[in-house]
Amino acid sequence: MDVETRDHWWWRPGWRPGRSFYTWHFLMEDQPALHTFVQRVRPALEAVTALDPIPSRWLHMTTQGVGFADEVSQEDLTTISAEVAGQLAELDPIATRLGPLTTDAEGVHLPADPTEAFVRVRAAIRTGIGQVWGADRVPEAEQEFHPHVSLAYANTDGELLRLIRQALDEYRESVPVTLDRVSLIALNRDEGQYRWRTVATLRLGICR
Repeated sequence: MDVETRDHWWWRPGWRPGRSFYTWHFLMEDQPALHTFVQRVRPALEAVTALDPIPSRWLHMTTQGVGFADEVSQEDLTTISAEVAGQLAELDPIATRLGPLTTDAEGVHLPADPTEAFVRVRAAIRTGIGQVWGADRVPEAEQEFHPHVSLAYANTDGELLRLIRQALDEYRESVPVTLDRVSLIALNRDEGQYRWRTVATLRLGICR
């Protein structure tokens, strides 16, 4: 059976219009090789009506959630940020590659390869959250992490993935990136697009 798209923009548990979510992301604004690749592939993404290409300013790597903004106090958020900063200071910046491009039911992505450094960063963030709330209150499953940068999200159900893959087949290279900071953001998804306000940005390896 052919695999089909699934609309990425369904309302997941807890989400509703006007609600934001605190989460840690790698943001991609300072990655020239990635932006050059995105500009090249964008016309092909835009030609697929079942996809919503992500504007370059909103490219990101989802890393670790904290909680909905109306359920996290400013005091806790500040303390968590300080604890995470201490954890990240012990880690090195990440020089890696994204790609080659892959397509699944909810979108088009560049997976990170290798992934180990990102797993370490996420573990450090989880440790920082756990030091404030306790390890049993750290949100999201520890094992369910597949670091990637999405380029487009599916906006409808039922389109054949094999046709989308054929349309994107020539874009198979990997893209080098160097990431030295992680951002705590207030994420919103009201308009069929992820947008955010940056709360804090922490650098990796500041103690080295």
